[in-house]
Amino acid sequence: MKLPGPHPSLYSTAKALLERDLKLLWRRRGDAAQPVLFALLVVALFALALGGEPEQLQRVAAAVLWLSVMLAGLLSLDTLFRSDAEDGSLEQWLLSPIPLAWLIAVRVFSHWLTTAFPLVLVSPLLAELMHLPREQLPVLLVSLALGTPLLSLLGAVVAALTVGMRRSGILLALLALPLYVPVLVFGAGAVAATAQGFDASGALLLLGAGLVVSLLLAPLTAAAAIRISTS
Repeated sequence: MKLPGPHPSLYSTAKALLERDLKLLWRRRGDAAQPVLFALLVVALFALALGGEPEQLQRVAAAVLWLSVMLAGLLSLDTLFRSDAEDGSLEQWLLSPIPLAWLIAVRVFSHWLTTAFPLVLVSPLLAELMHLPREQLPVLLVSLALGTPLLSLLGAVVAALTVGMRRSGILLALLALPLYVPVLVFGAGAVAATAQGFDASGALLLLGAGLVVSLLLAPLTAAAAIRISTS
């Protein structure tokens, strides 16, 4: 059943949803810093475990940086739709005249903006901790800029599938990690190819192609999954 009245535009709906998410995030500023602190902790532990030798750290720097970003994003994935399901907002999404896939796309963007984008900003600092050569840093930043939105889109599908479950933390990780592995391989592989003197454009193009496909299909798939989970 659709509510009568004028239909809001897609832009105004996206703006209102983004403003709401940012206000809620500002009230929980401590939670917003958790992904960055977690990534910093993972990188520091790897550096300590490898003895702090620059040569050893350089060999695994790209993989460790990408792994820390991936795990930090997975840390906040369960909250993507959980609060909306608990306060009834998700049911309003289903009744809204705005397409559910559009609302999901806006939510995924706000999730990326508040969790993954700060990780991209601090990645030069993390790279310095791992002694990543500075000529490899641009490739790392490009791979993260392409790969982190892809991780958020893939995670949204998994989060939508498990939104109806009360305790889905372990199941969420088990379902998301197989989807994340190719992104991790191509993202870290692009930096590794640069370190070996090869062209990294192939891996970056694959990440870009995956991002474009996910932008088109992931919101639609997540919308169908939410309808199934809440039915």
